[in-house]
Amino acid sequence: MPTSHRYSGRLHPSATASVPQAASAHTWTLAAETPAAVLYNGAFFAVMMATPADLADFAAGFTVTEGIAAYPDIQDIRIAENLDGFLINIIIPPERQASLDTRRRVLTGRSGCGICGAQTLDAAVARPRPVQRRPVPKAQCLLNAYTALPGLQIINRENHSTHAAGLADANGTLLMVREDIGRHNALDKLIGAALTAGRALTEGFVVVSSRCSMELVQKAAMVGVPLLASVSAPTALAVRLAAEAGMVLAASSREGVMVFEPGAEAGQ
Repeated sequence: MPTSHRYSGRLHPSATASVPQAASAHTWTLAAETPAAVLYNGAFFAVMMATPADLADFAAGFTVTEGIAAYPDIQDIRIAENLDGFLINIIIPPERQASLDTRRRVLTGRSGCGICGAQTLDAAVARPRPVQRRPVPKAQCLLNAYTALPGLQIINRENHSTHAAGLADANGTLLMVREDIGRHNALDKLIGAALTAGRALTEGFVVVSSRCSMELVQKAAMVGVPLLASVSAPTALAVRLAAEAGMVLAASSREGVMVFEPGAEAGQ
């Protein structure tokens, strides 16, 4: 299934154009948004809306960041395409599956939502796992990653609407990038790809092409990411949860790079 589709329409020029122009035929490339049903040992768990690329990476990352199973416990990932989307069956030990009844997502996970369908408040705003503190990279290292990320967004180059998550070393060199219509899916794909490749997520940092919301902090903390850098500002809850985990957040702006370290609230 393609990651983008081409659609034709009529482009109406902006009303602010200096010379009025008539509408003209145009073709845009739009991102694919496909249902992906996640099953564990054949039992339904959730339906996520995702870009149909790197789904095995997504399955591995989602399993780990949702706290369902550690990466070594994933015995197999089976992906099948049907008319409506994809079935992703993840094989885990039976004892790991026993705890899923209270975690099952009863609503579709929309592409813009990382916690849709959570059945309890505790599941929605779970306390993040503590991470091991690392020296904060220099601002130039963060800028290196921010600058390099757009050039590695292959899918976004076609449709201009998909998010990306990249794993950078301490110098800001991007080691791998994954993309998806959902920012949380992109992060899951990156985490799954890194675990599969045996790359350490506890060194360097992760950069994302979106704002940093609290579910990104939760997911990153599950695998020990010490610093999460987003393109736009984090939410206040994301900063509070990151501080609780011992994680550093960063955000880019026109003025430079803003770094939020634990315990750095105004007035402290």
